Amino acid sequence: MFTKILYILAISLLIISFYKDKKKTKMALKKSWKSFENILPQFMAILIIIGIMLSILSPEVISKMIGKESGMIGMIIAGSIGAITLIPAFVAFPLAAALFKSGAGIPQIAVFVSTLMMVGVATIPVEIKYFGKRATILRNAFAFILSFIVAIIMGVMLT
Repeated sequence: MFTKILYILAISLLIISFYKDKKKTKMALKKSWKSFENILPQFMAILIIIGIMLSILSPEVISKMIGKESGMIGMIIAGSIGAITLIPAFVAFPLAAALFKSGAGIPQIAVFVSTLMMVGVATIPVEIKYFGKRATILRNAFAFILSFIVAIIMGVMLT
């Protein structure tokens, strides 16, 4: 129901914008379409990867690896995967929802998403180039630790 309300609101505001200034509205729609075209290949690739992953890994396997009962080991697995993986933010949250529906625990998902967003193993060489080795290692280490703290707090509050 909430989604329908958001669609109605977006369409209404688009109509108002169109009546207010047709030229700017058309330009904004063209820019948004270009952005959509740029994001679509990445988004489709990630959706395919998620689909393959969820078809290979059964909910039982996901639940065993990063489920509620996996505890700290599951959090370490999820955190390590999140730290290594380079996935855009707009894909991370649907992936987290799919993992949750397949049996992953809240703290494990929280640490996965947190490390995914804050720790960048794949981007370390670029980061070292601009910020230096010490700053890069400290930032990534603190971000990794903070991800676990946030995940534990979320686990306590939401379960």
